[in-house]
Amino acid sequence: MTTVQAAAADPAVERMRRWRLVLGGESDGTGCRLTGRDAAMDSALAALYRGSADGSDGARGRQTRSAGLGGSAPQVARWLGDIREYFPTSVVQLMQQDAISRLGLDRLLLEPEMLEAVEPDVHLVGTLLSLKHALPETTRETARAVVGAVVAELERRLADRTRSTLGGALDRSARVNRPRHRDIDWGRTIRANLKNYLPDAGPDGRGTVVPERLVGYARARRAVKKDVILCIDQSGSMAASVVHSAVFGAVLASMHSLDTRLVVFDTSVVDLTEQLTDPVDVLFATRLGGGTDINRALAYCQSRITRPSETIVVLISDLYEGGIRSEMLKRVAAMKASGVQFIALLALSDEGAPAYDHNHAAALAALGAPAFACTPDVFPDIMAAAIEKRPLPVPAGT
Repeated sequence: MTTVQAAAADPAVERMRRWRLVLGGESDGTGCRLTGRDAAMDSALAALYRGSADGSDGARGRQTRSAGLGGSAPQVARWLGDIREYFPTSVVQLMQQDAISRLGLDRLLLEPEMLEAVEPDVHLVGTLLSLKHALPETTRETARAVVGAVVAELERRLADRTRSTLGGALDRSARVNRPRHRDIDWGRTIRANLKNYLPDAGPDGRGTVVPERLVGYARARRAVKKDVILCIDQSGSMAASVVHSAVFGAVLASMHSLDTRLVVFDTSVVDLTEQLTDPVDVLFATRLGGGTDINRALAYCQSRITRPSETIVVLISDLYEGGIRSEMLKRVAAMKASGVQFIALLALSDEGAPAYDHNHAAALAALGAPAFACTPDVFPDIMAAAIEKRPLPVPAGT
């Protein structure tokens, strides 16, 4: 009977098996010896978590029985293949992130064979973008394909819901209350006047609704059009947010009722609006890392606003400002006073609670612009509320 079969038959054995995989080593006190697939899983874990790149125990400086991943691209490629076989995708992506950060494997991403073996995810895209200037010619096309695969998956997951949610919000914002007869939206008109229901006033005695307020569709020439400016911090800590922002920017740009501009910044400001038709182009035009000058970025965005009351500015930044703090806050206050809908997102990612400048977040909140983190799945609802000028659905605990 194999270890796995024994574990399936006895919960206590399964518990010891799991502890053995967690603790590693040979003298762990569990009394469980791993064989076959379990031993291979243990070896893959040991290569990453029980040895440094040179095969030594980083905490105690002594040699371990694991050789680690070392500096060999073929060895790393085999390891990547092993973990994809033994672990689910979510765990594989986490182990890849740990390998890059713990063992300095970013240099091995310069090898096309390794890139082809890696499970694409948002974090890998961030690493590739930070290394893009160092990529050799032989690797660039593979890197672009990896980035394209991640972008395509994000678009598949997010695009339809975004268009549906924002399309409905734009439609509702376009309704008028003095419509011509042929433009009356009877369903919404009835719902808006249910309080005026008279139970016995109908011609057949079944009651009627008195339509004191008519709700109708705006005619095409009066259709609402919103201006959206995405202002994205491209400092290294914002890599996942940059990836999601590029995808959302492309989706918003594809909606004819929105005029979308995408601006990225560190200590300089770059307008990438002309490249929004291809989010992969947008990502390869970014420059992850460097300082942060939010004031300069907002000054540029402010100069591009022509219809304040119909403009939504979305600042996505951890708010660690390297520019002039007082000027930054003055710009936000001026934009809001002119009628701009200003949204400050501390992150646009699935990574959980972000690190951010609490003082700047509190200062923005005092100006009526609460700063909060947002997941990609919630972003369409945030934008829909801004389009309709409703209170933003700020996540609980923010």
